[in-house]
Amino acid sequence: MKSNPFIPLMDANVTIVAGNTDREIINTLKNLNLKVIPTIKCEEVDDSIGYHPDIVLHPINHNTLVIAPNVFDYYKDRLSGLNLKLIKGEKKLGSKYPLDIAYNVGRIHGAAIHNFKHTDEVLKFYLKKENIDLIDVNQGYTKCSMAIISEDSIVTADYPIYNRLTELGYDVLLIEPGYIDLKGQKYGFIGGATGNLSKDIVLVSGNLIDHPDRVKIKNFIYKKNKKIYFLSKSKISDLGTIINLYCN
Repeated sequence: MKSNPFIPLMDANVTIVAGNTDREIINTLKNLNLKVIPTIKCEEVDDSIGYHPDIVLHPINHNTLVIAPNVFDYYKDRLSGLNLKLIKGEKKLGSKYPLDIAYNVGRIHGAAIHNFKHTDEVLKFYLKKENIDLIDVNQGYTKCSMAIISEDSIVTADYPIYNRLTELGYDVLLIEPGYIDLKGQKYGFIGGATGNLSKDIVLVSGNLIDHPDRVKIKNFIYKKNKKIYFLSKSKISDLGTIINLYCN
């Protein structure tokens, strides 16, 4: 079964989260019995996304990560002993779009979504090896743009992603862009502000009180028989996806 690697098969016990994340969120993750692996800053990309895990790594499957060469040695050290296969990507990240999107690939059941002209070739090779369908879109920050709710459903503010995945039969909630904090940018993205603790629980970085679609978002998640766990009382912020793993 080509399940979504962003949804742990069992309750996660390891989380990879932005190294500049608020202490409140870090403490909440620890209280969920997660081993917290903070990211190192990728100096070559823009400061606003320098700590974002979804910029520098991508889970091919539930125990295999492709990692940008810029920061590979750090993760090789920090993730050792966790029964994970770590693969060094080919493309070194740079500061300007599209030089910073090579690993920011969105996933949904059986498919990967990206602007594949700019995807790292090693990552693409392993996606094909897993028999994952490659869905090409113009958006480069596809993982940032996609909050994964279930195997076949997401929330996004990106209309082309919404349109393409809806055409393919996936269940997609389209929301208003904005209303998510990201220091150094006008706003962040819903995918970067969320993660999956398990098949049953969706994590959200902060509260949705200022978001005009807060009720729609909550109802969409509840409709999928998922619970929502808010990691802080602060406004929702883009952390570059909370990547949770079950490591045995």
